[in-house]
Amino acid sequence: MNIAVIGLGIIGGSFCKAIKSHTGHYVIGINRTPETARQALSDGAIDEIGTAESLGRADVIILCMYPQACVDYIRENGKYIRKGAIVTDSSGIKRAICPQLKALSEEYGFVFVGSHPMAGKEKNGYAVSDGALYEGASFIITPCGADEKSVKTLTDLALEMGFGRVTMSDPDEHDRMIAFTSQLPHVLACAYVLSPCCPNHKGFSAGSYRDVSRVANINSKLWSELFLENREPLLEELEELNRNLGSLYNAIRQNDRETLAQLLEKGHEIKRELGE
Repeated sequence: MNIAVIGLGIIGGSFCKAIKSHTGHYVIGINRTPETARQALSDGAIDEIGTAESLGRADVIILCMYPQACVDYIRENGKYIRKGAIVTDSSGIKRAICPQLKALSEEYGFVFVGSHPMAGKEKNGYAVSDGALYEGASFIITPCGADEKSVKTLTDLALEMGFGRVTMSDPDEHDRMIAFTSQLPHVLACAYVLSPCCPNHKGFSAGSYRDVSRVANINSKLWSELFLENREPLLEELEELNRNLGSLYNAIRQNDRETLAQLLEKGHEIKRELGE
């Protein structure tokens, strides 16, 4: 297939490298910054530097930009996409953009299938993209009414690239679960490092500090958009976290060893039962 990747940051660049490493597909790279596209071509991550007009030759188009930027790009350039081509996004939210992209697919005649690769790094940009980033990772698909053949094409492509599993979801379930598994940990990490103790952690910290603080190295512009576009599910998870923190806080403040031990044991049992 001819696959166009729009946006050659860490996610898009890693898609390109994984496709070239594991498949025989032809990759067209499109990027706002020409220097990045030239570097990707030099690296062999793409076969061609494309333009909006190149979309007409693509069988699959992967959007790797900020969520609303994906919608804006298709709204501006949808006229170049050939009828029946598959367009997918890679956004960490779905409810805010899937209806818009679905409507554009009906307007321009392409097939929209939402998706989200569950992998990343703390750093951003093409320079840190990695063809092995998606090895064994989960690839979430939100079909959004797409036909079975198109969903299978995207599923097969994900597995070809090295993803370990493909999970089917809908935009509501996706955003609810991502609020818990991804967005809440980022909020927690940022809140954690705001402590005045943080600058003095060296010499006093080990694995626990690294594990909790790791994702505080955050792209503030992107994650602000993700948090606010998914604010209802995220607020529900924050409320649950606040309740649980409050229970632990009260047990410690009241010197209630029995309640504290019960709460800690409950957390331990949940992790043990999950086998993680």
